[in-house]
Amino acid sequence: MDREPRPRAAEGAPLGEQLAAIIEQLPEDRLSLRELLDTFGDEGLLLLTILLTLVFLIPVSIPGVSTVFGAAILLVGVSRLARRPLWLPRRIKDKALPADRLRPGLQGGLKWVRRMERISRPRRLPAFVDGRAMDIANNLAFILAALLLMAPFGFVPFSNTLPALALLLYAIGMIQRDGGAILLGHLANIGTMVYFAVLLGGGGMAAHGLFERLTG
Repeated sequence: MDREPRPRAAEGAPLGEQLAAIIEQLPEDRLSLRELLDTFGDEGLLLLTILLTLVFLIPVSIPGVSTVFGAAILLVGVSRLARRPLWLPRRIKDKALPADRLRPGLQGGLKWVRRMERISRPRRLPAFVDGRAMDIANNLAFILAALLLMAPFGFVPFSNTLPALALLLYAIGMIQRDGGAILLGHLANIGTMVYFAVLLGGGGMAAHGLFERLTG
């Protein structure tokens, strides 16, 4: 039996308060992206993105969440780039997630949203948010961050945190029209790619050293 869509938090309230109210209303047992979409609607996709990033901002591991949430965020970016309503495959939209394990992670990640709210300034550095060309560039960077979030490095510390932080900054920057937050998001994206390059380089060197010892 389908649950009734939950009421959305009052528009105009601080982002942290809106998200805290929504997290408080989550079901006790199981949750799906379909229910979250019913709560946020197409006009609240950036707020949904912020919610989906929260669980990656603290050291918590919930199996399956990275794939489902990462794919959803990726498709949010694609829908924004194409200026079309969000479409999600039924398999992702209806996948049951453990709400009882998600809630603590979401609540723990709220501190990041509140920190970002304190430093965010609407209409700051407008050159980074104004114009169609910049909108396309920012949405492509958003999509890149989502792909980095889905990279198979979940067992490595900070491999999810860095791209999730970039996505959080992009979403807040787009909502607030804050070019400063967008710029920080770009820096977090670059930091993620550098970190992954170091991981891959280090792994390659370790494999090469092991191969030489085995064959030497």
